[in-house]
Amino acid sequence: MGLKVYVDRMSQPSRAILIFCKANGIDFEEIRVDLGKRQHKLPEFKAINPLGQVPAITDGRFKLFESHAILIYLTWAFPGVADHWYPNDLSKRAKIHSVLDWHHSNLRRGAAPFVLHTILGSALGIPTNPEAAAEAVKVLTSSLSKLESVWLTGKGKFLLGSFQPSIADLSLVCEIMQLELLHEKDRIRILSPFKKVLKWIEDTRTATSPHFEEVHKILFRAKSKFHKLPIEANYESMSSMKAMLPSKL
Repeated sequence: MGLKVYVDRMSQPSRAILIFCKANGIDFEEIRVDLGKRQHKLPEFKAINPLGQVPAITDGRFKLFESHAILIYLTWAFPGVADHWYPNDLSKRAKIHSVLDWHHSNLRRGAAPFVLHTILGSALGIPTNPEAAAEAVKVLTSSLSKLESVWLTGKGKFLLGSFQPSIADLSLVCEIMQLELLHEKDRIRILSPFKKVLKWIEDTRTATSPHFEEVHKILFRAKSKFHKLPIEANYESMSSMKAMLPSKL
């Protein structure tokens, strides 16, 4: 029966799952669940995830949802996944869990609602709330600051001072990539002070290339549509985050 991955590529955690599978050579079937058409609320999908959210997977008769849990499962279920993604070392693994727990109560709580209430909601026909956006950007800015002062410390390029990416890097970077959808002035105002974060995003992209770029194409198509911009041929031309880095990087 094999692994089936139920995703919408506009979903941050969906992209993390797809990039992980592709980067590790995991054989899987991608099944699109169109959030815009509310396919995640259909009975056939809710039989897989009763919460009606993407991503979700089935592996034979086994069903699983929640992206962090899926990433952990994939590191164990498929041979050939490099140890750095989710190390056997208990202390390193516990540290990764600390980042993942922090993600959902901090970074995601800021980034996702800010994008929703400034750009994505109106595109999807969902009422937006300026007060919610103002509160979300405070959480987002604080989270980016904590990323630099707490999680991106040490000798390595990646979270927790690691020299290679973990599932936490992939999950958090995909979260921040959603900010590509923002109006340019908002994106620059929020992200430009955090050069260490921007460099880490680029390092994670490089470590998972070309899968990172391929999976994020949908995000740049949406960005072009929302802001009436031309669609460029490559990631370097479309990514404003990479453009905020010094050219020598």
